[in-house]
Amino acid sequence: MRIDIITPAYDVAPYVGDAIRSVLAQTHRYWTMTIVDDGSTDETAAIAATFDDSRIRLLRQRNAGVSAARNLGLVASNAEAVLFLDADDWLSPDALATLAETLRTAPNAIAAVGPYRRVPNATPKGMSGGSRVCRAASGDLLKSLLVRNLFANGGHLLIRRHKVETAGTFNLGLTYGEDWEYWTRLACFGSFAATPGRGPLLFVRERQNGAYRGMAARPESFVPCMDAIFNAPALRSRFSAADLARLRRRAEAENDWIVGRELIRHGKATEGRHYLRRSVAAAPSLKRLALLTAASLPMTRVGPFRSYPMPDTV
Repeated sequence: MRIDIITPAYDVAPYVGDAIRSVLAQTHRYWTMTIVDDGSTDETAAIAATFDDSRIRLLRQRNAGVSAARNLGLVASNAEAVLFLDADDWLSPDALATLAETLRTAPNAIAAVGPYRRVPNATPKGMSGGSRVCRAASGDLLKSLLVRNLFANGGHLLIRRHKVETAGTFNLGLTYGEDWEYWTRLACFGSFAATPGRGPLLFVRERQNGAYRGMAARPESFVPCMDAIFNAPALRSRFSAADLARLRRRAEAENDWIVGRELIRHGKATEGRHYLRRSVAAAPSLKRLALLTAASLPMTRVGPFRSYPMPDTV
């Protein structure tokens, strides 16, 4: 199976080399990697250009955002399957082989999904650290995806190319949650197959200055994405208006939990607990109730509320 890896890159000079080296180390050899430099102001493009392998190509555009960069990479793509690898993350050596084999043995699946691990402030040399391994979700995920984003990013999904063409391009109007909105569109066309095994295929680098950290702590960041998801015409043929309204309320409760958690991680505990309480009131669960209790204690910045590491190290 031929695989196209599309990597948008903006001011990631300290990290992009790790991403490229992880692709070069793949046991599956039938791949191309398209790195789209999104108007970087640092040495991102220069570093990417140092890798002498005909399977790696570098495209450059004026800064237009991650969705535009992915869409440009798709224009250059013609393989059987596509994987969107962020430039500050990296793959395990067997990632492509495992994902490709899963797609081969699940001919009706639109994509294969593997486990991943979040690793704070680490390069591949420190990959044994970090949080627990997150298992891959599988099956018909549309309803679950409407409530929350089940994927870290596109780096642990191998998507059939013809399904990418069916789902269309990334929404240029979204600056936050653009991947979540895309997964919901993709999920309208079939099921996801989980890879076997427990080891992570993707390592997600948690960076102090990552865009997610700031935007996830602002409730208004979620509104355009939510509108794009729940106003999609394809959903009206799958769900009643009442069901969509119920699912949106669940998603809003999930968003409140994320906002509260991120505010606490940014040192704004009082404001963060307000959003946590609102989330639990709208969608109570025993686990969330226990975490809310923990968040009310003096030492709140542990577990999911732990502080982000400072500063970035490479």
